[in-house]
Parts: sequence; structure tokens; C-alpha cells
Amino acid sequence: MKPKLSLTVQYAVASENLPTRHQFKKWVRAALQTDAEITIRIVDTAEGQALNRDYRSKDYPTNVLTFPLNEIPLMGDIVLCAPVVAQEAVEQGKTLEAHYAHLTVHGVLHLQGHDHEIDAAAEIMEALETQIVTDLGYPAPYLILENAIAHG
Repeated sequence: MKPKLSLTVQYAVASENLPTRHQFKKWVRAALQTDAEITIRIVDTAEGQALNRDYRSKDYPTNVLTFPLNEIPLMGDIVLCAPVVAQEAVEQGKTLEAHYAHLTVHGVLHLQGHDHEIDAAAEIMEALETQIVTDLGYPAPYLILENAIAHG
């Protein structure tokens, strides 16, 4: 039985080519292992930088931030910074859609307790991300990143 999902998508940035709520829902469901209430917020550089500074003490905008609010039932927020995501997609030679799919899956896995702070945990998380993203029909996300770095 599929987990129940209550998903809210907030578009706090005026940008073209942003994923639809339907796309986000598909990506979240692919990574979800339990019932959940999730909000995805797409932000601009200023809001992304402020959140990263205030919550992680890093004074720059980042691609994705995850804010777990509750474990049972699973509740949390995922913030995606549209300009950073777009720039990274170009730099990594990915389609914008594939990069949003990957970062959404990444955020959902974080909400469910996965982490990449130590190498062993990172390997597990990256393997899971790769499986989910490729099952969704996108190229392996880390292979593309490694190729972009090797050829960049």
C-alpha cells in the first residue's frame, strides 16, 4: 500500500520552467516510505541565502534545505532555491527537470532520516537516490556530476 501524502507546493519565486505540483508529487512519492505531510517551497536567492545563514550558519544560497518537523507522523519542509538549482543544472550538464527530481528525492530522504555527513551514510544515501532517480527515468545524478567535474 502506498504511503499517504499531503503535499503543499509554494512558489515564492517568479521563474519559468519550474516543476508542476504534479511532478513534485510524483518525485516525493517515489522516495516516500511512510505517510507524510510535506511542504515544498521554491525560493529566490535572497530567501535561500537567509534560510541557509539562519539555520545552517552558512551565508550563501544553497540548492536544497530540509527541515524535519516531526518523525511520526512524518512532517517537514523542503526548500529549493530556483536560481541555484538552475545554475547547477547547467554546470552539471543536467536537464532542469532531472536536477529538480534529484534534489526533491534528496530532500525527502533527509526528512526520513537519511544523511550524508559521514562517508558510509553518504554511500547508502547516494545509492538510494540513484536508484529512485533512475527508476523515475532520469540519468544517475552522481554519475553526471562526476562527468561534469572530470570534463569541466
